[in-house]
Amino acid sequence: MKSDVQLKKEVEQELEWDPSINAAGIGVEVHDRIVTLAGHPGSFAEKLAARRAAQRVEGVKGVVVELEVRVPAHDKRSDEEIAAAVRSVLEWTAGLSEKEVKVTVEKGCVTLSGEVDWGYQMKTAENVVVPLRGVVTVVNQINVRGNASGGDIAGKIGAALKRHAEDEARHIDVDVNDGTVTLRGKVGSFPERSIACSAAWSAPGVHNVIDQLSIGA
Repeated sequence: MKSDVQLKKEVEQELEWDPSINAAGIGVEVHDRIVTLAGHPGSFAEKLAARRAAQRVEGVKGVVVELEVRVPAHDKRSDEEIAAAVRSVLEWTAGLSEKEVKVTVEKGCVTLSGEVDWGYQMKTAENVVVPLRGVVTVVNQINVRGNASGGDIAGKIGAALKRHAEDEARHIDVDVNDGTVTLRGKVGSFPERSIACSAAWSAPGVHNVIDQLSIGA
């Protein structure tokens, strides 16, 4: 098992290796294999990239993000400019529509609302907004239509998990209540955890996914 000192070194190296991250502006602390990131990234996309970088390091059990986005002067945009950019990127993204996804912006915080047919559309809308200049954070309040039964959803998620990661699927419990999927159990790594969550979001009728999976050997 890696020590906290070794994990700290490897997380710092992973941050330095990722070209989308300014590692000099991010501090790393590790306690009981839980990584805490602190500092001031220049964009919301960089903040998320730093979290993903820490999660990629083998042995990390969890990541605490204490990063505050400070947009540099050359990337600052007015709320009106950000709102226009968001509407444009939604219009140009296949499978999405500005008529379904509503946009509000306040001090660089983008809030998405409205209704879509699939959970993946809700996540896609968020993902295409994250890299835009001037965005400080994204709040996703989009609802997902759909009335599939809990049994149907759980069955399809279970089948998808077996296709993607059969060994991990045996250790994951899927609970469905009114379109909300809760995943419980243990997986071996953050990538395996991501596979499970993606499978859940891809099922019809899923409105929300609650990730209660733990990482461990």
